[in-house]
Amino acid sequence: MGIVDLSDLPTTGALIGIDPGSKTIGVAACDSLRLIASPVETITRGKKLGPALKRLFELYDDRAATGLIVGLPLNMDGSEGPRVQSTRALAYNILQVRDLPIVFQDERLSSAQAERVMIDADLSRARRSELIDASAAAVILQTAIDRLANTE
Repeated sequence: MGIVDLSDLPTTGALIGIDPGSKTIGVAACDSLRLIASPVETITRGKKLGPALKRLFELYDDRAATGLIVGLPLNMDGSEGPRVQSTRALAYNILQVRDLPIVFQDERLSSAQAERVMIDADLSRARRSELIDASAAAVILQTAIDRLANTE
């Protein structure tokens, strides 16, 4: 399938959302009805990408996911910088291992939004640090499923 538009995803089935970073990949998932995105875990990226992708595919398969939503870290003015190139390279590497539908989702302010939610929930700074990547992935995925719901 490769890189597709949101409207090209299968109409049903769970989705996995990721917040790719240089050291970690935050992972979130939604149910097959695509109602609510929830944080799943944060995968540590080592020197080699293989083990991180193996874990990502395990999470994808465990949920019988039908698509992958990848946060695209655009600059605030909408332009693309080095982080976008890195994210596109990650998507390319994913597709070299497995052909699955990937949708890029603008992730501007997703980490800030996730942080606000955790502060409102009165989580300690240490706990927020542990959860921020997976929580940001949930914000990215929720944004995508909300867009899907509004286009149906």
